[in-house]
Amino acid sequence: MLRLCSYLQHTPAQLQEECNRFSEGFGRSPWLSKTRVFKMQEERNIRIIEWEDMDKKKFYSVGLLMALTIRLGVYPIVLIRTRLQVQKGRSHYKGTSDAFSKILKSEGIRGLYRGFLVNSFTLISGQSYVTTYELVRMYISRYSDNNAIKSIVAGGSASIVAQSFVVPCDVISQHLMMAGQKGYRGRLEMSQITGTTRQNFGQAKEVIVNIFKIDGPRGFYRGYLAALLMYIPHSAVWWPSYHFFAEQISKWTPSEWPHLIIQGIAGPMAAITASTVTNPMDVIKTRVQVGDKSISDTFRQLLREEGAWGFTKGLTARILSTAPTALALVVGYETLKKISLKEELVATRRW
Repeated sequence: MLRLCSYLQHTPAQLQEECNRFSEGFGRSPWLSKTRVFKMQEERNIRIIEWEDMDKKKFYSVGLLMALTIRLGVYPIVLIRTRLQVQKGRSHYKGTSDAFSKILKSEGIRGLYRGFLVNSFTLISGQSYVTTYELVRMYISRYSDNNAIKSIVAGGSASIVAQSFVVPCDVISQHLMMAGQKGYRGRLEMSQITGTTRQNFGQAKEVIVNIFKIDGPRGFYRGYLAALLMYIPHSAVWWPSYHFFAEQISKWTPSEWPHLIIQGIAGPMAAITASTVTNPMDVIKTRVQVGDKSISDTFRQLLREEGAWGFTKGLTARILSTAPTALALVVGYETLKKISLKEELVATRRW
C-alpha cells in the first residue's frame, strides 16, 4: 500500500518507466498495470468545468454578489495604485504603505473608497467578461483541444468585450480617486468637496459633465486602446499561466489534496506573473485616462522624466491587490462553478 501511494507522486514519464520495468522484470505486475497507473494519474488532473456544464441562473445570481464582495475588499489598494502611477516620481507618496497612511490620515476611510460607486458599475463588465470567455472557450474547443490555445483566444476576446464597459467607468472613477489628493491639478476643474452626499454623487456628476464638455462622448473612452494593449496580454498570460501552474502543482502534491487548494495557489501565481509582465502598459493606460496626452507621448514623457524605473510604478501595490484578488476570484469562481454545476454532473467532478 505504501509503495502504491508513492507512485502517485510520480510524473507520467516516471510512471511509464516503472511500468516498463515491472513488465520486463516480472512479466506483468498483478497489481500495477499501465492502464491502472494512467487512470490514477488522470484522477489527479484537474478537470475544468466548462460553460455547458453549468446552471446559468445560479452562476449569474451568486457570481454578482461574490464579485461585489471581492471588489469591496480590494478597492482601497486599487485607489492607492492609481495615485502612485499618476504622481511624478515620489512627489506625494514614497510607496504603498506611505500612501495608505497619508490617505487615511488626511481623507479618512471614505478617502480610500473615492469613486467606488461609479467603479461598481464595472461589475457588469465582469459578467460580460466571464460569459465571453466561457463561450469562446466552448467554440474554440470544436477545433482544438489545446487548453493554452483556448485560454489565450478566449481571454483576449473577453478583454475586448469587457473593456467596452470598463473604460468609461474607469475614466470617471480614476478622476474621483485623484480628486482628494492634495495639490493634484488634473485636466478637469473640480470644486471643493462638501459633505458625504456631495462626495458620493455630486462630484461624480461634475466629472461626467466636465469630461463631456472638454472631450465630448469620446472623452469617456480615453485610453481605450491603451486598456486593450494592457488587458488583452494580461488575459493571454493569466489564463494559460493559471492552468499551467494548477497542473504542475497537482503533479507534485499529495493525491488527497483538494483541487480547490491547488487552484487557490495557482491563481495568485498567475496573477503575479501577468501583473509583472503588463505593468508598464498599466502605468501608461492610467496616465492617458487622467491626462491629456496620447499613448506615445505618455510613453516618451515617462521614459524621459523617470527612466525605465517609471514603468514599475505601482507594481507592488498592483501585486498586493491582484494576488489576493486572484485568490478570492479563483476560489470564488471555482466554487461558483461547482455550485452551478448541473445535478447530473456533480458526481463526475472532484472537489
